[in-house]
Amino acid sequence: MGVIERILGLLFSPQAGVVKDTVEVFRENAEAGAGRAVTLQTQAMQQFGAEYQRAKRSTFDKVLDGINRLPRPAMALGTLGMFVAAMVNPLWFAERMQGIALVPEPLWWLLGVVVSFYFGARHQIKAQEFQRQIVGSMAHVPQVMENIDQLRTRRVRDLRSADTGGDAALAVSAVVPDINPALEAWKAAQNRNQV
Repeated sequence: MGVIERILGLLFSPQAGVVKDTVEVFRENAEAGAGRAVTLQTQAMQQFGAEYQRAKRSTFDKVLDGINRLPRPAMALGTLGMFVAAMVNPLWFAERMQGIALVPEPLWWLLGVVVSFYFGARHQIKAQEFQRQIVGSMAHVPQVMENIDQLRTRRVRDLRSADTGGDAALAVSAVVPDINPALEAWKAAQNRNQV
C-alpha cells in the first residue's frame, strides 16, 4: 500500500505536476485559454473604443467629415433641381444644356471615373450584402422545394376524390360525428344540473 501511495503522490501531488504538464503538451489548459481569450477580447474592445472616441477629434476632422457627406445629397438635389428648372424656365434650361453639349468627351470620361470611384465603394458594399442575402435565401431552397412537393401531393385534384363510391359504411361514417369524450362528459354534467 505504501508503494502505490508514493507513486500516486509522485504523479498527482501539487509539487510534481507530472500528469498536468504532460497533458498540457497535447491539450490546451482550458482555464488558461479562457483567460487569454478574455484578455484578447478586452484589448480589442479597448482599441475599438479608442478609435471611436469623439473627444479626440479636431475641428478639422469634423469639417472634413461634413464635407465628405455633401456630394451624394448635392448630386441628388442638383438632379432634381435640373428637372424643376426645365419645367419652370425651359429656355434658360435649354441654354445651359447647350453649354453642357460643348463639354469635350475626355472630360465626360473623367467625370464618369470620379463619380464611379466615389460611389463605387458604396455600391460594392451593397452588392456584397445583396449576394450574402441571396446565398442565405438559396440555403433554404431545398426545404422550400420539399414543402412545395408535400403541398402538391396533398392538393385535391378532383372533386370526386372524397367520393365514397358504393361503400355504404364509409358514407355513413363520413356523416356521423366522432365521439368526443369531453363533450359527452359536459352534456352529462349539464343533464345532472338540470335535474
